[in-house]
Formats: sequence, C-alpha cells, structure tokens
Amino acid sequence: QVQLVESGGGLVQAGGSLRLSCAASGLTFRTYAMGWFRQVSGKEREFVAAIGWLGGITYYADSVKGRFTASRDNAKNTLYLQMNILKPEDAAVYYCAARKFQAVTDPGQYDYWGQGTQVTVSS
Repeated sequence: QVQLVESGGGLVQAGGSLRLSCAASGLTFRTYAMGWFRQVSGKEREFVAAIGWLGGITYYADSVKGRFTASRDNAKNTLYLQMNILKPEDAAVYYCAARKFQAVTDPGQYDYWGQGTQVTVSS
C-alpha cells in the first residue's frame, strides 16, 4: 500500500521560509518522479514543482521559480520542498504526488497523492 505523508506546513510571516517534507512508503521511491502541488479552497489544484526519479531534472511553476527548491533523498524515501521568500499568495494546502519515472506538471498524470499539509502566510 502506497503512502505519501506530507509534513512541515504551518503559519509563517510573509518573507519567511518553510520546508515541507513528503515521506513515501510502499513503493520503490527511487523509480518514481515526484511532484508538489497546491490547492486553495474553491480553486483547481496547481502545479508547484516536480523532480525526476534521479533528482537531476526539476520543473517549477513560474510563480515560485527562484524561491522554491524541490529535492529528494532516495536513501530516506523523502521528498522536500524548500520555500523561501513566502508570499500571502503562496498560502494553500500543499500535496506531494508520485508517478513512475518522468516528472510532469499535469496533476492528472500522477498516480499517488498525500493528504496535504496547510501553509498559511500572514502579511
């Protein structure tokens, strides 16, 4: 049974930083591309970042480029999202997701999802 468990969300002031983690189990983590998505209530789920199965390829939404960094530790079966210079518009529930091999930006192409972690940014 595949499980993805996000952690690290919370309340932060604008300009601050947070690091999200996503612990994976029940799959061969090193063979899966991983993605970060976010969703605000009433809106569609939005792509944030994706990282390839070897970690060498990353993609970012334009809105987070230069501020967010996705990384992975295949030895620990864990995905990370370092979020710096947070803005109020970054507030959302953040989800991690997994799909085999190639990283993509389309949430519909991911097979497994975590339950999400809330990020709140105060202005």
